[in-house]
Amino acid sequence: MLRNHLPRLHHTFRGYATASTKGSEIQSRISAKRQASLLGGGLKRISAQHAKGKLTARERIELLVDPGTFREYDAFVEHQCHDFGMASQTLTGDGVVTGVGKVNGRTTFLFSQDFTAFGGSLSKTFAQKVCKIMDRAMQAGAPVIGLNDSGGARIQEGVDSLAGYAEIFQRNVLASGVVPQISLIMGPCAGGAVYSPALTDFTFMVKDTSYLFAVTNETVTQEELGGSSVHARKSGVAHGAFDNDVVALAQMRELLSFLPQSNREKALDRFSADPVDRADPALDTLVPSDSTKAYDITDVVKRVVDDARFFEIMPEFAKNIVVGFARVGGQSVGIVGNQPLAARFVRFCDAFNIPLVTFVDVPGFLPGTQQEHNGIIREGAKLLYAYAEATVPKIAVTTRKAYGGAQCVMSSKQLRGDVNLAWPTAELAVMGAKGAVEILWRKDLEGRAKAEEEYNRLFANPLPAAQRGYLDDIIQPRDTRRRIIEELEILRSKQLVNPAKKHDNMPL
Repeated sequence: MLRNHLPRLHHTFRGYATASTKGSEIQSRISAKRQASLLGGGLKRISAQHAKGKLTARERIELLVDPGTFREYDAFVEHQCHDFGMASQTLTGDGVVTGVGKVNGRTTFLFSQDFTAFGGSLSKTFAQKVCKIMDRAMQAGAPVIGLNDSGGARIQEGVDSLAGYAEIFQRNVLASGVVPQISLIMGPCAGGAVYSPALTDFTFMVKDTSYLFAVTNETVTQEELGGSSVHARKSGVAHGAFDNDVVALAQMRELLSFLPQSNREKALDRFSADPVDRADPALDTLVPSDSTKAYDITDVVKRVVDDARFFEIMPEFAKNIVVGFARVGGQSVGIVGNQPLAARFVRFCDAFNIPLVTFVDVPGFLPGTQQEHNGIIREGAKLLYAYAEATVPKIAVTTRKAYGGAQCVMSSKQLRGDVNLAWPTAELAVMGAKGAVEILWRKDLEGRAKAEEEYNRLFANPLPAAQRGYLDDIIQPRDTRRRIIEELEILRSKQLVNPAKKHDNMPL
Protein backbone atom coordinates (compact mmCIF):
# COMPACT_ATOMS: atom_id res chain seq x y z
CA MET A 1 0.00 0.00 0.00
CA LEU A 2 0.97 3.63 -0.28
CA ARG A 3 3.10 5.11 2.45
CA ASN A 4 1.26 6.76 5.27
CA HIS A 5 2.34 10.41 5.07
CA LEU A 6 1.48 11.94 8.43
CA PRO A 7 1.69 15.74 8.51
CA ARG A 8 3.48 17.48 11.33
CA LEU A 9 0.93 19.29 13.42
CA HIS A 10 1.93 22.57 15.02
CA HIS A 11 -0.64 24.01 17.41
CA THR A 12 0.17 27.39 18.96
CA PHE A 13 -2.02 28.77 21.71
CA ARG A 14 -1.70 32.08 23.48
CA GLY A 15 -1.61 32.07 27.26
CA TYR A 16 -1.38 28.34 27.90
CA ALA A 17 0.30 25.17 26.69
CA THR A 18 -1.67 22.35 25.07
CA ALA A 19 -1.98 19.40 27.40
CA SER A 20 0.05 16.44 26.19
CA THR A 21 -2.89 14.11 26.74
CA LYS A 22 -5.09 16.18 24.48
CA GLY A 23 -2.40 16.27 21.79
CA SER A 24 -2.02 12.52 22.03
CA GLU A 25 -5.76 12.03 21.70
CA ILE A 26 -5.93 14.20 18.56
CA GLN A 27 -3.00 12.38 17.02
CA SER A 28 -4.69 9.06 17.70
CA ARG A 29 -7.92 10.22 16.09
CA ILE A 30 -6.05 11.53 13.03
CA SER A 31 -4.12 8.27 12.70
CA ALA A 32 -7.30 6.22 13.01
CA LYS A 33 -9.08 8.26 10.36
CA ARG A 34 -6.11 8.03 8.00
CA GLN A 35 -5.94 4.29 8.41
CA ALA A 36 -9.68 4.06 7.76
CA SER A 37 -9.19 6.08 4.58
CA LEU A 38 -6.45 3.71 3.39
CA LEU A 39 -8.76 0.72 3.84
CA GLY A 40 -11.65 2.21 1.86
CA GLY A 41 -14.61 -0.14 2.22
CA GLY A 42 -12.64 -2.63 4.32
CA LEU A 43 -10.65 -5.81 3.84
CA LYS A 44 -13.66 -7.94 2.87
CA ARG A 45 -14.57 -5.66 -0.03
CA ILE A 46 -10.92 -5.34 -1.07
CA SER A 47 -10.76 -9.15 -1.30
CA ALA A 48 -13.92 -9.12 -3.42
CA GLN A 49 -12.33 -6.54 -5.73
CA HIS A 50 -9.25 -8.73 -6.15
CA ALA A 51 -11.44 -11.78 -6.79
CA LYS A 52 -12.86 -9.98 -9.84
CA GLY A 53 -9.35 -9.49 -11.21
CA LYS A 54 -9.39 -5.79 -10.32
CA LEU A 55 -6.94 -3.70 -8.31
CA THR A 56 -8.06 -1.28 -5.63
CA ALA A 57 -8.12 2.47 -6.17
CA ARG A 58 -4.86 2.94 -4.26
CA GLU A 59 -3.09 0.00 -5.89
CA ARG A 60 -3.87 1.53 -9.27
CA ILE A 61 -2.39 4.86 -8.24
CA GLU A 62 0.72 3.13 -6.93
CA LEU A 63 1.29 1.48 -10.33
CA LEU A 64 0.57 4.63 -12.32
CA VAL A 65 2.80 7.17 -10.57
CA ASP A 66 6.54 7.09 -9.97
CA PRO A 67 7.38 5.34 -6.68
CA GLY A 68 6.97 7.51 -3.59
CA THR A 69 5.65 10.58 -5.43
CA PHE A 70 1.92 10.48 -4.69
CA ARG A 71 0.60 13.27 -2.50
CA GLU A 72 -2.99 12.70 -1.43
CA TYR A 73 -5.52 15.48 -0.84
CA ASP A 74 -8.82 15.36 1.06
CA ALA A 75 -8.12 11.98 2.63
CA PHE A 76 -10.34 12.88 5.62
CA VAL A 77 -13.42 13.96 3.64
CA GLU A 78 -16.72 12.30 4.61
CA HIS A 79 -20.16 12.74 3.08
CA GLN A 80 -22.67 15.11 4.67
CA CYS A 81 -25.85 13.20 3.79
CA HIS A 82 -28.26 12.28 6.60
CA ASP A 83 -31.15 10.77 4.61
CA PHE A 84 -32.02 7.08 4.22
CA GLY A 85 -29.79 6.03 7.11
CA MET A 86 -26.64 7.57 5.61
CA ALA A 87 -25.83 9.46 8.83
CA SER A 88 -24.59 6.20 10.34
CA GLN A 89 -22.79 5.09 7.18
CA THR A 90 -19.64 7.09 6.68
CA LEU A 91 -16.40 5.99 5.07
CA THR A 92 -13.39 8.27 5.35
CA GLY A 93 -12.38 9.40 1.87
CA ASP A 94 -15.94 8.96 0.59
CA GLY A 95 -15.25 6.64 -2.32
CA VAL A 96 -12.55 8.43 -4.27
CA VAL A 97 -8.79 8.94 -3.83
CA THR A 98 -7.48 12.23 -5.19
CA GLY A 99 -4.05 13.79 -5.39
CA VAL A 100 -0.98 14.57 -7.43
CA GLY A 101 2.10 12.57 -8.33
CA LYS A 102 4.86 12.25 -10.87
CA VAL A 103 4.51 10.13 -14.01
CA ASN A 104 7.78 9.76 -15.93
CA GLY A 105 9.11 12.52 -13.65
CA ARG A 106 6.35 15.01 -14.58
CA THR A 107 3.51 16.34 -12.45
CA THR A 108 0.16 14.61 -13.02
CA PHE A 109 -3.12 15.13 -11.16
CA LEU A 110 -5.45 12.19 -10.76
CA PHE A 111 -8.49 10.73 -9.09
CA SER A 112 -9.17 7.05 -8.56
CA GLN A 113 -12.70 5.92 -7.79
CA ASP A 114 -12.92 3.32 -5.01
CA PHE A 115 -15.53 0.66 -5.76
CA THR A 116 -15.06 -0.84 -2.29
CA ALA A 117 -16.52 2.32 -0.72
CA PHE A 118 -20.24 2.75 -1.49
CA GLY A 119 -19.63 1.08 -4.87
CA GLY A 120 -17.62 4.13 -5.90
CA SER A 121 -20.89 6.05 -6.17
CA LEU A 122 -20.65 9.81 -6.56
CA SER A 123 -21.80 12.08 -3.75
CA LYS A 124 -21.62 15.84 -3.34
CA THR A 125 -18.34 15.64 -1.40
CA PHE A 126 -16.95 13.02 -3.82
CA ALA A 127 -17.56 15.48 -6.68
CA GLN A 128 -15.97 18.32 -4.70
CA LYS A 129 -12.80 16.27 -4.31
CA VAL A 130 -12.64 15.56 -8.04
CA CYS A 131 -13.39 19.18 -8.97
CA LYS A 132 -10.62 20.42 -6.68
CA ILE A 133 -8.10 18.19 -8.48
CA MET A 134 -9.29 19.34 -11.90
CA ASP A 135 -9.06 22.99 -10.85
CA ARG A 136 -5.52 22.49 -9.57
CA ALA A 137 -4.51 20.72 -12.77
CA MET A 138 -5.71 23.72 -14.78
CA GLN A 139 -3.88 26.16 -12.53
CA ALA A 140 -0.65 24.16 -12.55
CA GLY A 141 -0.83 23.33 -16.26
CA ALA A 142 -0.62 19.56 -15.86
CA PRO A 143 -2.58 16.52 -17.13
CA VAL A 144 -5.48 15.03 -15.20
CA ILE A 145 -6.24 11.31 -15.24
CA GLY A 146 -9.46 9.73 -14.03
CA LEU A 147 -9.47 6.06 -13.02
CA ASN A 148 -13.18 5.21 -13.20
CA ASP A 149 -14.78 2.36 -11.23
CA SER A 150 -18.20 3.49 -10.04
CA GLY A 151 -21.80 2.44 -9.86
CA GLY A 152 -22.94 5.95 -10.75
CA ALA A 153 -24.72 8.62 -8.75
CA ARG A 154 -25.34 8.02 -5.05
CA ILE A 155 -29.11 7.66 -5.04
CA GLN A 156 -29.49 8.67 -1.38
CA GLU A 157 -28.23 12.17 -2.20
CA GLY A 158 -30.72 12.84 -4.97
CA VAL A 159 -30.14 16.08 -6.85
CA ASP A 160 -26.89 16.80 -4.98
CA SER A 161 -25.16 13.92 -6.76
CA LEU A 162 -26.48 15.11 -10.13
CA ALA A 163 -25.22 18.61 -9.41
CA GLY A 164 -21.85 17.04 -8.62
CA TYR A 165 -21.71 15.43 -12.05
CA ALA A 166 -22.60 18.71 -13.72
CA GLU A 167 -19.77 20.47 -11.83
CA ILE A 168 -17.34 17.88 -13.20
CA PHE A 169 -18.70 18.19 -16.75
CA GLN A 170 -18.20 21.95 -16.66
CA ARG A 171 -14.57 21.48 -15.72
CA ASN A 172 -14.08 18.87 -18.44
CA VAL A 173 -15.19 21.44 -20.99
CA LEU A 174 -13.08 24.28 -19.57
CA ALA A 175 -10.00 22.03 -19.41
CA SER A 176 -10.47 20.80 -22.99
CA GLY A 177 -7.53 21.92 -25.10
CA VAL A 178 -5.79 23.37 -22.05
CA VAL A 179 -4.47 20.27 -20.27
CA PRO A 180 -4.60 16.64 -21.44
CA GLN A 181 -7.51 14.71 -19.93
CA ILE A 182 -7.46 10.91 -19.96
CA SER A 183 -10.11 8.52 -18.66
CA LEU A 184 -9.42 4.88 -17.87
CA ILE A 185 -12.55 2.79 -17.30
CA MET A 186 -11.58 0.03 -14.87
CA GLY A 187 -15.01 -1.14 -13.71
CA PRO A 188 -18.60 -0.02 -14.22
CA CYS A 189 -19.33 3.50 -15.43
CA ALA A 190 -23.07 3.98 -15.74
CA GLY A 191 -25.77 6.61 -16.17
CA GLY A 192 -24.66 10.23 -15.89
CA ALA A 193 -21.12 9.10 -15.11
CA VAL A 194 -20.49 8.24 -18.77
CA TYR A 195 -20.44 11.85 -19.96
CA SER A 196 -17.27 12.89 -18.19
CA PRO A 197 -15.10 10.23 -19.91
CA ALA A 198 -16.80 11.07 -23.21
CA LEU A 199 -15.68 14.70 -22.79
CA THR A 200 -12.03 13.82 -22.12
CA ASP A 201 -9.36 13.56 -24.80
CA PHE A 202 -8.88 9.81 -24.56
CA THR A 203 -10.98 7.05 -23.01
CA PHE A 204 -9.56 3.56 -22.52
CA MET A 205 -11.10 0.41 -21.07
CA VAL A 206 -10.02 -2.85 -19.48
CA LYS A 207 -11.23 -6.02 -21.17
CA ASP A 208 -13.82 -8.14 -19.35
CA THR A 209 -13.97 -5.96 -16.20
CA SER A 210 -15.02 -2.50 -17.42
CA TYR A 211 -18.42 -1.38 -18.68
CA LEU A 212 -19.58 1.96 -20.03
CA PHE A 213 -23.29 2.46 -20.57
CA ALA A 214 -26.35 4.60 -19.95
CA VAL A 215 -29.55 3.00 -18.66
CA THR A 216 -31.48 0.42 -20.69
CA ASN A 217 -34.73 -1.53 -20.52
CA GLU A 218 -33.39 -4.35 -22.68
CA THR A 219 -32.49 -7.81 -21.48
CA VAL A 220 -28.80 -7.84 -22.29
CA THR A 221 -25.48 -8.65 -20.65
CA GLN A 222 -23.17 -5.89 -19.44
CA GLU A 223 -20.58 -6.92 -22.02
CA GLU A 224 -23.09 -6.79 -24.88
CA LEU A 225 -24.41 -3.42 -23.74
CA GLY A 226 -21.26 -1.55 -22.89
CA GLY A 227 -18.21 -3.79 -22.68
CA SER A 228 -14.80 -2.96 -24.08
CA SER A 229 -15.41 -4.92 -27.29
CA VAL A 230 -18.52 -2.80 -28.02
CA HIS A 231 -16.89 0.56 -27.44
CA ALA A 232 -13.43 -0.19 -28.86
CA ARG A 233 -14.74 -1.81 -32.06
CA LYS A 234 -18.29 -0.63 -32.76
CA SER A 235 -19.26 2.64 -31.09
CA GLY A 236 -15.81 4.28 -31.11
CA VAL A 237 -16.39 5.66 -27.60
CA ALA A 238 -13.23 3.93 -26.30
CA HIS A 239 -9.85 4.66 -27.85
CA GLY A 240 -8.56 1.22 -26.93
CA ALA A 241 -8.87 -1.70 -24.54
CA PHE A 242 -6.19 -3.44 -22.49
CA ASP A 243 -5.99 -6.96 -21.06
CA ASN A 244 -5.96 -6.06 -17.36
CA ASP A 245 -5.41 -3.25 -14.85
CA VAL A 246 -1.62 -3.63 -14.80
CA VAL A 247 -1.23 -3.45 -18.58
CA ALA A 248 -3.68 -0.54 -18.79
CA LEU A 249 -1.77 1.56 -16.25
CA ALA A 250 1.57 0.81 -17.90
CA GLN A 251 0.13 1.96 -21.23
CA MET A 252 -1.13 5.17 -19.63
CA ARG A 253 2.43 5.94 -18.55
CA GLU A 254 3.54 5.33 -22.14
CA LEU A 255 0.83 7.57 -23.59
CA LEU A 256 1.67 10.43 -21.22
CA SER A 257 5.29 10.34 -22.36
CA PHE A 258 4.19 11.57 -25.81
CA LEU A 259 2.15 14.49 -24.50
CA PRO A 260 3.06 17.96 -23.23
CA GLN A 261 1.93 19.06 -19.78
CA SER A 262 -0.45 21.65 -21.21
CA ASN A 263 -1.14 23.79 -24.25
CA ARG A 264 1.54 26.18 -23.01
CA GLU A 265 4.29 23.67 -23.70
CA LYS A 266 5.58 21.27 -26.31
CA ALA A 267 6.12 17.57 -25.69
CA LEU A 268 9.57 16.72 -24.37
CA ASP A 269 12.10 15.25 -26.75
CA ARG A 270 13.40 11.83 -25.81
CA PHE A 271 16.79 10.44 -26.80
CA SER A 272 16.77 7.55 -29.24
CA ALA A 273 19.72 5.56 -30.49
CA ASP A 274 17.87 5.08 -33.78
CA PRO A 275 20.03 6.99 -36.32
CA VAL A 276 18.47 10.14 -37.74
CA ASP A 277 19.82 9.35 -41.22
CA ARG A 278 18.78 5.69 -41.19
CA ALA A 279 17.64 4.62 -44.65
CA ASP A 280 15.27 1.69 -45.06
CA PRO A 281 15.53 -0.02 -48.48
CA ALA A 282 12.53 -2.23 -47.60
CA LEU A 283 10.29 0.83 -48.06
CA ASP A 284 11.25 0.98 -51.73
CA THR A 285 9.35 -2.25 -52.42
CA LEU A 286 6.73 -2.18 -49.67
CA VAL A 287 3.99 -0.62 -51.83
CA PRO A 288 2.84 -3.19 -54.45
CA SER A 289 3.25 -2.17 -58.08
CA ASP A 290 -0.37 -3.21 -58.64
CA SER A 291 -2.34 -0.30 -57.20
CA THR A 292 -5.32 -2.54 -56.43
CA LYS A 293 -3.34 -4.67 -53.98
CA ALA A 294 -3.39 -3.82 -50.29
CA TYR A 295 -0.55 -3.23 -47.86
CA ASP A 296 -0.46 -2.28 -44.18
CA ILE A 297 0.25 1.42 -43.61
CA THR A 298 1.42 0.62 -40.08
CA ASP A 299 4.38 -1.20 -41.67
CA VAL A 300 5.36 2.10 -43.28
CA VAL A 301 4.89 4.02 -40.02
CA LYS A 302 6.96 1.63 -37.91
CA ARG A 303 9.82 1.65 -40.40
CA VAL A 304 9.96 5.45 -40.34
CA VAL A 305 9.56 6.29 -36.63
CA ASP A 306 12.09 5.91 -33.81
CA ASP A 307 12.70 2.33 -32.70
CA ALA A 308 9.56 1.12 -34.55
CA ARG A 309 7.48 2.30 -31.56
CA PHE A 310 3.99 3.40 -32.52
CA PHE A 311 1.29 4.02 -29.87
CA GLU A 312 -1.81 3.43 -31.94
CA ILE A 313 -5.11 5.02 -30.93
CA MET A 314 -8.38 3.16 -31.67
CA PRO A 315 -6.69 0.19 -33.38
CA GLU A 316 -9.93 -1.83 -33.51
CA PHE A 317 -12.23 0.92 -34.77
CA ALA A 318 -12.58 2.29 -38.33
CA LYS A 319 -9.68 0.27 -39.69
CA ASN A 320 -9.53 2.35 -42.87
CA ILE A 321 -7.54 4.86 -40.85
CA VAL A 322 -4.54 4.67 -38.54
CA VAL A 323 -3.82 7.30 -35.90
CA GLY A 324 -1.44 7.38 -32.98
CA PHE A 325 1.70 8.80 -31.44
CA ALA A 326 5.35 8.15 -32.20
CA ARG A 327 8.71 9.92 -32.20
CA VAL A 328 10.95 10.85 -35.08
CA GLY A 329 14.40 12.09 -34.20
CA GLY A 330 13.27 12.13 -30.55
CA GLN A 331 10.38 14.54 -31.24
CA SER A 332 6.82 13.53 -30.40
CA VAL A 333 4.48 13.54 -33.41
CA GLY A 334 0.90 12.59 -34.20
CA ILE A 335 0.64 10.06 -37.01
CA VAL A 336 -2.33 9.95 -39.38
CA GLY A 337 -2.50 7.31 -42.09
CA ASN A 338 -5.22 6.98 -44.74
CA GLN A 339 -8.60 8.73 -44.56
CA PRO A 340 -11.50 10.24 -42.49
CA LEU A 341 -12.68 9.72 -38.90
CA ALA A 342 -9.46 11.23 -37.53
CA ALA A 343 -10.64 14.80 -37.01
CA ARG A 344 -10.64 14.74 -33.21
CA PHE A 345 -7.13 13.30 -33.07
CA VAL A 346 -5.86 16.00 -35.45
CA ARG A 347 -7.45 18.69 -33.27
CA PHE A 348 -5.94 17.21 -30.09
CA CYS A 349 -2.45 17.33 -31.61
CA ASP A 350 -3.00 20.89 -32.75
CA ALA A 351 -4.28 21.96 -29.31
CA PHE A 352 -1.21 20.55 -27.59
CA ASN A 353 1.50 21.61 -30.03
CA ILE A 354 2.22 18.13 -31.39
CA PRO A 355 3.34 18.15 -35.07
CA LEU A 356 1.29 16.09 -37.53
CA VAL A 357 2.83 13.58 -39.91
CA THR A 358 0.31 12.23 -42.41
CA PHE A 359 0.80 9.21 -44.67
CA VAL A 360 -1.61 9.54 -47.57
CA ASP A 361 -3.04 6.62 -49.51
CA VAL A 362 -6.70 7.34 -50.19
CA PRO A 363 -8.77 6.12 -53.17
CA GLY A 364 -11.25 8.93 -52.56
CA PHE A 365 -14.53 8.97 -50.70
CA LEU A 366 -16.47 5.90 -51.81
CA PRO A 367 -19.79 6.79 -53.44
CA GLY A 368 -23.02 5.00 -52.63
CA THR A 369 -26.06 5.08 -50.39
CA GLN A 370 -24.40 3.28 -47.48
CA GLN A 371 -21.55 5.77 -47.28
CA GLU A 372 -23.89 8.75 -47.69
CA HIS A 373 -26.28 7.48 -45.05
CA ASN A 374 -23.38 6.84 -42.68
CA GLY A 375 -22.37 10.48 -42.99
CA ILE A 376 -19.32 10.41 -45.27
CA ILE A 377 -19.84 14.10 -46.12
CA ARG A 378 -20.04 15.05 -42.45
CA GLU A 379 -16.99 13.00 -41.47
CA GLY A 380 -14.96 14.26 -44.42
CA ALA A 381 -15.88 17.85 -43.58
CA LYS A 382 -14.76 17.40 -39.98
CA LEU A 383 -11.36 16.11 -41.01
CA LEU A 384 -10.95 18.86 -43.61
CA TYR A 385 -11.83 21.43 -40.95
CA ALA A 386 -9.35 19.95 -38.47
CA TYR A 387 -6.45 20.03 -40.92
CA ALA A 388 -7.35 23.50 -42.20
CA GLU A 389 -7.43 25.10 -38.73
CA ALA A 390 -4.32 23.30 -37.42
CA THR A 391 -1.32 25.60 -36.90
CA VAL A 392 1.24 23.00 -35.78
CA PRO A 393 3.88 21.75 -38.24
CA LYS A 394 2.18 19.56 -40.87
CA ILE A 395 4.08 17.13 -43.07
CA ALA A 396 2.33 14.82 -45.54
CA VAL A 397 3.83 11.92 -47.46
CA THR A 398 1.76 10.46 -50.30
CA THR A 399 2.72 6.81 -50.71
CA ARG A 400 0.25 5.79 -53.42
CA LYS A 401 -3.29 6.93 -54.25
CA ALA A 402 -4.53 10.46 -53.48
CA TYR A 403 -7.77 10.79 -55.37
CA GLY A 404 -10.61 13.27 -55.38
CA GLY A 405 -11.80 15.28 -52.41
CA ALA A 406 -9.97 12.94 -50.06
CA GLN A 407 -6.68 14.19 -51.51
CA CYS A 408 -7.65 17.75 -50.66
CA VAL A 409 -8.62 16.82 -47.12
CA MET A 410 -5.44 14.98 -46.09
CA SER A 411 -3.14 17.87 -45.16
CA SER A 412 -2.86 19.15 -48.71
CA LYS A 413 -0.77 22.17 -49.62
CA GLN A 414 -3.95 24.21 -50.03
CA LEU A 415 -4.89 23.47 -46.38
CA ARG A 416 -1.61 25.08 -45.27
CA GLY A 417 0.42 21.89 -45.33
CA ASP A 418 3.98 22.92 -44.58
CA VAL A 419 5.79 20.14 -46.42
CA ASN A 420 4.13 17.81 -48.93
CA LEU A 421 6.24 14.93 -50.19
CA ALA A 422 5.45 11.96 -52.42
CA TRP A 423 6.96 8.62 -53.30
CA PRO A 424 7.45 7.75 -57.00
CA THR A 425 4.48 5.35 -56.61
CA ALA A 426 2.12 8.23 -55.79
CA GLU A 427 -0.89 9.12 -57.95
CA LEU A 428 -2.58 12.49 -57.38
CA ALA A 429 -5.68 12.90 -59.50
CA VAL A 430 -9.44 13.42 -59.49
CA MET A 431 -9.91 9.66 -59.80
CA GLY A 432 -8.25 6.51 -61.09
CA ALA A 433 -7.70 5.91 -64.78
CA LYS A 434 -10.46 3.33 -65.20
CA GLY A 435 -13.17 5.52 -63.68
CA ALA A 436 -12.00 8.62 -65.53
CA VAL A 437 -11.97 6.89 -68.89
CA GLU A 438 -15.44 5.41 -68.37
CA ILE A 439 -16.75 8.96 -67.94
CA LEU A 440 -14.71 10.76 -70.60
CA TRP A 441 -14.99 8.03 -73.25
CA ARG A 442 -18.33 6.57 -72.25
CA LYS A 443 -19.53 6.38 -75.87
CA ASP A 444 -16.21 5.40 -77.41
CA LEU A 445 -15.67 1.83 -76.23
CA GLU A 446 -12.89 1.18 -78.72
CA GLY A 447 -10.88 4.20 -77.64
CA ARG A 448 -10.96 3.40 -73.94
CA ALA A 449 -7.86 1.20 -73.79
CA LYS A 450 -5.66 3.80 -75.46
CA ALA A 451 -7.23 6.58 -73.39
CA GLU A 452 -6.59 4.70 -70.15
CA GLU A 453 -2.95 4.24 -71.11
CA GLU A 454 -2.65 7.96 -71.83
CA TYR A 455 -4.40 8.91 -68.58
CA ASN A 456 -2.00 6.73 -66.60
CA ARG A 457 0.98 8.29 -68.36
CA LEU A 458 -0.24 11.79 -67.54
CA PHE A 459 -1.69 11.42 -64.07
CA ALA A 460 -0.77 8.09 -62.44
CA ASN A 461 2.46 9.55 -61.10
CA PRO A 462 3.48 12.45 -58.83
CA LEU A 463 5.05 14.65 -61.52
CA PRO A 464 1.96 16.73 -62.49
CA ALA A 465 1.39 17.74 -58.89
CA ALA A 466 5.08 18.50 -58.35
CA GLN A 467 5.24 20.57 -61.55
CA ARG A 468 2.41 22.74 -60.23
CA GLY A 469 3.99 23.20 -56.81
CA TYR A 470 1.42 21.08 -54.99
CA LEU A 471 4.25 18.80 -53.87
CA ASP A 472 7.50 20.12 -52.43
CA ASP A 473 9.51 17.11 -53.51
CA ILE A 474 9.40 13.53 -54.78
CA ILE A 475 11.59 11.33 -52.61
CA GLN A 476 12.77 7.76 -52.50
CA PRO A 477 10.80 5.79 -49.90
CA ARG A 478 13.98 4.69 -48.12
CA ASP A 479 14.77 8.33 -47.32
CA THR A 480 11.41 9.13 -45.72
CA ARG A 481 12.61 9.03 -42.10
CA ARG A 482 15.59 11.30 -42.69
CA ARG A 483 13.55 13.79 -44.66
CA ILE A 484 10.74 14.02 -42.07
CA ILE A 485 13.24 14.61 -39.26
CA GLU A 486 15.04 17.32 -41.23
CA GLU A 487 11.78 19.11 -42.08
CA LEU A 488 10.51 18.92 -38.49
CA GLU A 489 13.74 20.50 -37.27
CA ILE A 490 13.23 23.41 -39.65
CA LEU A 491 9.62 23.77 -38.50
CA ARG A 492 10.39 23.86 -34.76
CA SER A 493 10.07 27.63 -34.72
CA LYS A 494 6.95 27.78 -36.92
CA GLN A 495 4.47 30.49 -35.94
CA LEU A 496 0.98 30.68 -37.37
CA VAL A 497 -2.09 32.26 -35.78
CA ASN A 498 -5.71 31.82 -36.85
CA PRO A 499 -8.13 34.79 -36.94
CA ALA A 500 -9.48 35.83 -33.54
CA LYS A 501 -12.91 34.42 -32.74
CA LYS A 502 -15.05 33.52 -29.75
CA HIS A 503 -14.99 29.86 -30.80
CA ASP A 504 -15.26 27.88 -33.99
CA ASN A 505 -18.29 25.99 -35.29
CA MET A 506 -17.11 22.61 -36.49
CA PRO A 507 -19.28 20.47 -38.77
CA LEU A 508 -21.45 18.01 -36.84
